[in-house]
Amino acid sequence: MGTAIRMVSITKSFSGTLANDRVDFDVEEGEVHSLLGENGAGKTVLMSILYGMYKPDEGQIFIKGKEVKIDSPAKAISLGIGMVHQHFMLVPSLTVAENIILGREPIKNKFWLDTSKAAEETRALSKKYGLEVDPTAVINTLPVGVQQRVEILKALFRGAEILILDEPTSVLTPQEVEGLFKAIATLKQQRKSVIFISHKLKEVCAISDRITVLRKGKVVGTVERAAIEIEKLAKMLVGREIPSVLKENIVAKGRVVLRAEGLKAFNDRKILSLKSIDFEVHESEILGIAGVEGNGQSELIEVLMGLRKIEDGRILLHGKPIENASVHERIEKGFSVIPEDRQKTGLILDFSVAENLILGRHDKPPFAEKWFGLNLEKESELADELIQEYSIQTPNKETSVRHLSGGTQQRVVVAREFSRQPKLIIASQPTRGLDIGATEYVHRKLIEMRDKGCGILLLSADLDEILALSDRIGVIYEGKILAMKERSQTNELEIGLLMTGATND
Repeated sequence: MGTAIRMVSITKSFSGTLANDRVDFDVEEGEVHSLLGENGAGKTVLMSILYGMYKPDEGQIFIKGKEVKIDSPAKAISLGIGMVHQHFMLVPSLTVAENIILGREPIKNKFWLDTSKAAEETRALSKKYGLEVDPTAVINTLPVGVQQRVEILKALFRGAEILILDEPTSVLTPQEVEGLFKAIATLKQQRKSVIFISHKLKEVCAISDRITVLRKGKVVGTVERAAIEIEKLAKMLVGREIPSVLKENIVAKGRVVLRAEGLKAFNDRKILSLKSIDFEVHESEILGIAGVEGNGQSELIEVLMGLRKIEDGRILLHGKPIENASVHERIEKGFSVIPEDRQKTGLILDFSVAENLILGRHDKPPFAEKWFGLNLEKESELADELIQEYSIQTPNKETSVRHLSGGTQQRVVVAREFSRQPKLIIASQPTRGLDIGATEYVHRKLIEMRDKGCGILLLSADLDEILALSDRIGVIYEGKILAMKERSQTNELEIGLLMTGATND
C-alpha cells in the first residue's frame, strides 16, 4: 500500500499561540489512523488545515506523493478528501437521496431533478459500502446512526478516498457503533483511508491500525496496532498516569432523597415528552439515566429544577412535595445541578471566577449585606478557598470565565455546586466536551460526593460514563423509563439494546 496523505512540519499559530508546532502526520491507503489529543491539543486545527478551512503558516501536504495546496474545502473535495463533522451538515426536510446528491443533482429534460436516478445512485452506493439507507426517507425522521451513514455516503458520492470522521460515535448507541465499525471495515477493504478523531480510548484501540497522539500542538508519538494499550495512550495524552475512578461504593445507600412519581410534561413543540416517569434516588447512590439524546432527558432536568411546568405527577425531596417550589427554593432545600451546557445555563460568561462561584447564594449571608450589597471580602475568601481546593487554573479570581478553557469552566461549576453541601446533585452531561484529564477529575469528584452521602442523578449520552459511575441504571426511551437495572446485574449490550427501544423481556 502507498501513502495516501503526508503532512510535513505543519505549523499554525493564532494570536501568537502555537496550535500546531511542526506536526508530521501520515495515513496509508486502506488504513484507519486515529488522532487523539486533549482539548486544545491541535487535532482539530490539523484536520481543518487538511480540509482547507485553515491555511498553515508553514509545512507541506502531499497527496499520494504529490505536493498540493489546499485553500478551501472545495479544493479538498476535488483531491478526494471528505469530512464528516461531529454536528451533521444535512438538510432535515430533504430525503436521503436529495441530501447525498445535493450540489451534483442528476437532471432530466434539461430542467428537472431526476429523483429516480438519484435514488438509484444512492441505493448502489449504499450497497457498495455496506451502509444501508432508504433513499426516500426524510432526514428528520431518521435516527442519528442512519443520519451519520448519510453523511458518509455524501462524502463518498463526491469521490472521497480519504475520510475524516470527527467524534463519529459521540451520539451513537453501542449497536450503532458496531454498525459504524463494520462500515469502516468495508471502507478499508475498498482501500479508502480513514482518519478517526475520538476521545473514547476503548473505541480507538478497537478500530485503529495506528494512533497518533497530540499534546500542546506537538506530536507525542504514534503507536502501531500491536503496541496499543489504553493505559499507555492515556499517559501519552495527559503526560501522567490516569487512575481509574471505577470502584465499589463503600457506603451503603440510605433513605430516598428524591422520588419522581408519574411525571408528565410537554416539550417546546407542545408534544408530550415525559410520559409518566417514575424513579427514586437514594443517599450515597449514583442513579445513571442512559439514553440517546432527544428522548426526554432535557425536559426531565428542567422539570426537576422547576424550569418547566409539569402536567401531572409529583416530585418529593425527602418525602416532601416540591413540585410547586421555585428554582431558588429547590436550591435552598439542597438541590445542586451541573447543567448540560455550562456556557448557556451554568455560568455568566462575563462575570469573574469569584462572582460565578457565589451564584445561588449571593443574596444570603455572609455574601449579602443588608445595606451595602455584596460582601466582597467574603466573596474573595470563598473564591481563594475553592480555587485552591478544586485546582481552578485561572490567572486570578477576577478573570472573566469567558477566557477560561472548557475544562476549567467546568471546574468552576463543579466547585460552586458541590461546595453548597447539597443533598441531591443532578449531573447532566457533566463531561461533555472535556478532555481525558478533566473528565477524570469530574468523575472523581462525583464519586467523592456520593461517598459523603449525597444522592446523584447522572444523565449522560456516554454509555461508558454511565457504566463506570452508576450504582443503578435506568434507560429512558421516548419519554419513558423502560427498565431499571443494578449495575452489577447488567452489561453494555443489554443497556444498548434498551436505548434503541427494545423491551425488557
